[in-house]
Amino acid sequence: MVNNLYLVTPRGFCAGVEMAIKALTWMLKIYDETIYCYHEIVHNDWIVERFKTKNIKFIESPEELPKNAIVMLSAHGTSPKIENEFNSLSSIQVNAVCPLVTKVHHEAKKFSEAGQQIIYVGHKNHDEALGALGVAPDSMFLVENEDDLKEINISSEKVALLAQTTLAMSEWTPIMESAQKKYPNLNMPRKSDLCYATTNRQEAVINVSSKVDVVLVVGSDTSSNTKALVSTIKNLGKESFRVNTTEEIDNLDLRNKNVAVTAGASAPDHIVQEIINKLQPNETIYFENTNETEYFPLPKELRSNITTVSNFLLELFPENKVEPVRSVNKDKQWSATEALTSL
Repeated sequence: MVNNLYLVTPRGFCAGVEMAIKALTWMLKIYDETIYCYHEIVHNDWIVERFKTKNIKFIESPEELPKNAIVMLSAHGTSPKIENEFNSLSSIQVNAVCPLVTKVHHEAKKFSEAGQQIIYVGHKNHDEALGALGVAPDSMFLVENEDDLKEINISSEKVALLAQTTLAMSEWTPIMESAQKKYPNLNMPRKSDLCYATTNRQEAVINVSSKVDVVLVVGSDTSSNTKALVSTIKNLGKESFRVNTTEEIDNLDLRNKNVAVTAGASAPDHIVQEIINKLQPNETIYFENTNETEYFPLPKELRSNITTVSNFLLELFPENKVEPVRSVNKDKQWSATEALTSL
């Protein structure tokens, strides 16, 4: 169907998504009751539906949580107020927030306590933006574009700039440059707030773009970083389409074209492979731009809970000398794809 197909690396699951999926899988394995999850654990339709079939209920408010239930907070981050409300209601609470989102929360808290007014660049009503803005609601201003920045009137000379981690570089850079001009003493974190995985995937599609006619980005419509990949390519004047299933490529004119395939940071690789099979390329070329080795460990409270359960079982069955296939100490050897397959 297509001529050359360039399979782009890196693509798919980032370290934060890997951690969150494995964490929720562990919750299902050690607790024999309904697990509630605040927001979608990651922004991918297939993964959310997969967990729904396994006694996971996704909720959007602490009011939906039954008293003394078990709850997991999603990878996108939760405001301190909401987290405290869940903590007062739940019997067990595990926070699967991505460490890179936690970094932004810490920066917001630090700048706010120092009397800074904070401009937060993000997408209105996105789970990550809502959580971050809740860290210092009286000190933070949300902007989505340069027009929003122009409308902000901050009299204080103490101004800081933070960002949603999943922004496209093409979204972030012009706003950052305009903010630096508007506020000459603007404070920013030493290290960029943009997620390494988001940036790596954008750089990879930019570098492969000259070799292809079209770029397909696998991921759900709810995924901010997936949309960022699409917009990155379109900004280069190149065709790009977001696809979530094999059926969605039926109406695309791809015959005899050179096509690159990548995936957002929460897209399962089996969907990528299904799409490649349907495209029937004359030749598949593996385009590796960056090799990612980042690893985020399971949430500390979950690690503690798993260890407690393991020790309890050892006391019940002291004669059991079988080495566990999966354990906290072996978590790095277990992928999110394997976790999903085990459900």
